[in-house]
Parts: sequence; structure tokens; C-alpha cells
Amino acid sequence: MSQNKFKLVECPRDAMQGLHDFVPTALKAEYLNLLLQVGFDTLDFGSFVSAKAIPQMADTAEVLAQLDLSNTSTQLLAIVANLRGVEDAVKHKTVNYLGFPFSISETFQQRNTNSSIVHSLNTVEEMLSLCAKNNKKAVVYLSMGFGNPYGDEWNYEIVEKWADVLVSKGVQILSLADTVGVSTPEKIESILPKLITRFNHTEIGIHLHSTPAERFEKIEAAYRSGVKRIDSALKGFGGCPMAADDLTGNIATEDVISFLHNKGEKLNLDMDKWNEAIMLSGKIFG
Repeated sequence: MSQNKFKLVECPRDAMQGLHDFVPTALKAEYLNLLLQVGFDTLDFGSFVSAKAIPQMADTAEVLAQLDLSNTSTQLLAIVANLRGVEDAVKHKTVNYLGFPFSISETFQQRNTNSSIVHSLNTVEEMLSLCAKNNKKAVVYLSMGFGNPYGDEWNYEIVEKWADVLVSKGVQILSLADTVGVSTPEKIESILPKLITRFNHTEIGIHLHSTPAERFEKIEAAYRSGVKRIDSALKGFGGCPMAADDLTGNIATEDVISFLHNKGEKLNLDMDKWNEAIMLSGKIFG
């Protein structure tokens, strides 16, 4: 495991999942194998979800079989959306983390996983049980954690309520997710410190989407809030295909790296491998 102060989670799965043209399995694996050599804490590499819903991830098991884990400390995270996905994911010994998108917006939970919030809570409970039995760790994303475009009620009390419910069920890693880029530095700094203080035995992370112009101010706000687990994607590629957020991609990893380096943080990353990954990314994202 990485000994870095910050747990950087690189999210190529999030970046690739909405691409129109299918990325060949071998090219996916080549890209991921480069990222595995960079030194990130975690690689969000794929998802065990419906191939009909997310065609780009239909080959996750095949990609996993081609990953070289012989010389990396990076942990693998796979996203799941229902119990079947959980059951598929836990079969793979090399998958360390299972991630589930738990939306605090009822509308988005239906859009994203075709299930209600209540049913999704049951899925989380099943995931926690199966993770415990199969030596995996669960990561739950509080999707639409900063608001939603559907008119569903949102406020900090709702965020805290669901965080409390999930932690009480046994969730040890919570990542507040800005699925459609509606977070602001003010929201980040008003919400994250409260969650970190209240749930001080829980690892609190952040998964932000943003326009390029707003990235650095959001990273700055997360840093000031004391967040140590940060999701991002090379060049800020990606977005949620279930949320129609075409204008907002992920936070760019190079911006996170640059920001933390400027703060004097030691990240222990292999920047040569990182630059190789940037070069190869052109074959995937154009």
C-alpha cells in the first residue's frame, strides 16, 4: 500500500465509460498497466455492470485478466450497481475495492442503477456482507452530494442523514460525489469539514466533476477542508453518461498533482510513467 499522506484515486473507468467508440480490450489494458506503474493509491479500473447500460465496460473481466500487478502497490477498485455486479466482482481475487454509487437524489438513483434509494441501501448491506466474506473493502459514493438538476430536495442535513445511515451499516469509506459539477468552493468547505469531524473514524473522500475553469478552486477548497482521499482522471476526461453532464468532466489528475506539489506535499509518483500514460491517452480519447 502507498504510504502517501494523500490517497490519490485515478479513475480511467470514469473517463472511458461514456466514450461512443468501443476501446479495444488490449488498448484498455495497456493504458491501465501504465497507470499501475505511476504509484496511485487506487485505480478505478472498470465496472461489473450491465453491458447494455454501459457497453464500454462489457470487457472488464477480460481487461482485469491482462493487468500486470507484479510490481505495483496500487489497489484495484471496481464499480458495481446491483447485487449481481457485487457477486461478479468479489469472485476476482485481484480486485481490492468495490464501489457503489449511492445517490441521495431519488431521481438519479433510478436513472443510474434502476433502483430506489431504499433498494440501493439493501444492495449496500449485501455488498458489505460479501466484501467481508471475500476480503474486499467497500467504497460508497454519495452521488449528487452537492445538489442535483432534477429538483429533488437537497441540503446538508440530507447529506449528513444518509452518511449517518451508511456509516451505521458499516461503511468505512465514503466519497462525496459531485456528479454534475454543481459543487462550489463554498459548498465544499461548508460540507466536508463537518463530515470529517462527525465521522472521524470513517475515511471521507471526494469525487468532483468540474469545468476546466473551476478545477483549481475546487481542489483548493477540498485541500483546505482536510480531505485526503481525492478522485481524479487524467486530463479531466469523463463524466457520468447517466446524468447528461456533457459540459463537466472529472477533476484533472495533473491539476491535483500540480496543486499538491506546489503545497510541498510528497506524492512518490513515477512521473515518467505518468507522462507515458498521457501520451497513450491520445489513442483512447483522441
